[in-house]
Amino acid sequence: MISDYRCFYCLVKSFGKLLEKEPVSAEAKNNFTLDMINLYRERYEQLCTPGFARDLHAILKSYTKNPDPYKTEKREGNMQALEMVPGLQSIIDRSEDPFITAMRMSIAGNIMDFAANHEFDIEKTLERSLYTPFAIDHSEQLRAAVKSADSILYLGDNAGEIVFDKLFIKTIAHKNITYAVRGMPVINDVTMVDAEQTGMHEVARVISNGYDAPSTLIDKSGDEFRHHFFNASLIISKGQGNLEGLITLNDSRIFFLLMVKCDVMADFLKVDKGSMVVYNSSLQ
Repeated sequence: MISDYRCFYCLVKSFGKLLEKEPVSAEAKNNFTLDMINLYRERYEQLCTPGFARDLHAILKSYTKNPDPYKTEKREGNMQALEMVPGLQSIIDRSEDPFITAMRMSIAGNIMDFAANHEFDIEKTLERSLYTPFAIDHSEQLRAAVKSADSILYLGDNAGEIVFDKLFIKTIAHKNITYAVRGMPVINDVTMVDAEQTGMHEVARVISNGYDAPSTLIDKSGDEFRHHFFNASLIISKGQGNLEGLITLNDSRIFFLLMVKCDVMADFLKVDKGSMVVYNSSLQ
């Protein structure tokens, strides 16, 4: 697991904004803050940041009684991205290398992350993604892996972003690809609802990972997901959260596609914050 003291302060900032969004009493907000501090004290020596975030969201929901605090924003993100599809599909179709173009768009979609960014400009990010060099570039190895794979497991990350994943999956046009979503709502991470809203089932089999951490934690995942994970020829993992949960596996089947949105991840990958990466740990 990737963990750093800075992760705690990032979560404090994120949950502070979420607390202001929720109509709960000042007493409840104070109590949640104490819960957060106490939970960190219990776990800081062996902190799993995605697991810590998951449990904090569960505690917060016990105060707010709101099972999906970003429901509106997720739907709006999906709709915004869907409106962009015709223009983006045209760019992909006219490009010299549709695979790379669609992959770049998919990575650009990773900016739609309310845990890291409450404000983002997806159109400018998409435009920048088409010409910005990758800080880590294992894209040709990924292309080769896609061609040789009997089965692909694609790990989704955020609502809105799922639309750009769909464009990439459509471009890949693999006969046996499975797209995995979170088991229940957490932050603006993608769920079955988002898959239905965006028509992901049109290009891939869709399954739940059976857990509500903002990551992929294999030991907490459901049996169906674990079966797909351990039997997939190739795994495409989107976003920082999934990287945090899976990087210590050192699994050569996993390619991580993401935008680097924090200093902790930038330091770990030895790249600049804001970079785009296509990363396989066995190729470093």
